[in-house]
Amino acid sequence: MRVLITGGAGFVGSRIALNLAESNGTQVTVLDNLKRRGSELNIPLLCKAGIEFVHGDVRVPSDLDALPHNFDLMIEASAEPSVAAGQTGSAAYVIATNLDGAVNCLEFAKKRAGRFLFLSTSRVYSIASLRAIKLEETPTRFEIARDQSLPGVSVDGIRENFSTSHARSFYGTTKLAAEMLIQEYVESYGLEALINRCSVIAGPGQFGKPDQGVFTMWVACHYFGIPLKYTGFGGVGKQVRDLLHPADLVSLVRKQLEHGRPWGGQIFNVGGGRAISASMREMTDACRNIVGREVPAEGIDETASYDIPIYLTDYAKVSASFAWIPRKSIRDIISETALWIRAHEQALKPLFFGPV
Repeated sequence: MRVLITGGAGFVGSRIALNLAESNGTQVTVLDNLKRRGSELNIPLLCKAGIEFVHGDVRVPSDLDALPHNFDLMIEASAEPSVAAGQTGSAAYVIATNLDGAVNCLEFAKKRAGRFLFLSTSRVYSIASLRAIKLEETPTRFEIARDQSLPGVSVDGIRENFSTSHARSFYGTTKLAAEMLIQEYVESYGLEALINRCSVIAGPGQFGKPDQGVFTMWVACHYFGIPLKYTGFGGVGKQVRDLLHPADLVSLVRKQLEHGRPWGGQIFNVGGGRAISASMREMTDACRNIVGREVPAEGIDETASYDIPIYLTDYAKVSASFAWIPRKSIRDIISETALWIRAHEQALKPLFFGPV
């Protein structure tokens, strides 16, 4: 099998590439523009694994057309992944990358790939609707209340039919628009495609920032002794997200590849669910215990327009379809990330926090 992964030098794309390359008879090509700082460090790992690296940009159709092979599978993992992208200045780059780039990938897949797997995001759901979820507050976190009037939400989390009908951020909107186009390509051209709406992906290999990868950054702050900031919703750190380790995503991708029936543009919510979730306060406690260092935390009351108090994935649909459940715990994610930072600390500190 020959596989193409766009955004393949990034955190998620590179982890999928390295795993698939371990299979006998699987040849993997990755394409990446290396815009996100740190992705260049993954190139030696990819090459060592026998993966073909191509420096190219999904925004440029000729970069895709110049690829030397046809492919059995195309995994679209490229993205401007920051929920803050375009909120100040121009939204042109996030739109060009996430939407125009997806169109270019679809056109390429229509001609030269057998299947198309799209990595989307839980950020497609409407911010106003997510903020309207009824909550309960405990000493360390927000919880979803049992009594809800909104469709698509329960104590288990957000289902695929939750509202996408209001503003979501430029990141979420471009991903949702790409999902819709994928389904049109399935209907009009017979493209086989699946869409995975992923929750927060975190783990070793991620160069985390406050706007994307904050949980990995939290581990790095504890490792390097950098002060923390609880931002928004009172500045007390009770916002909750469920996490997804890349190994669990890879296990799902493998199950989806083994699926015998045609891919018909189905959408699946993919994440750790409530069992693999944490508030920022809980992450602080866990990091202190696992990393072995305590750092100060400042509370900032102001809440960004795109922030939400809680997101949990209800992954019942994908579990029933592919017999998949996430297995990597919060403790696994923190421990493995800390070990990765320890092994590469001199190279990683400036990537997380800039020159020091």
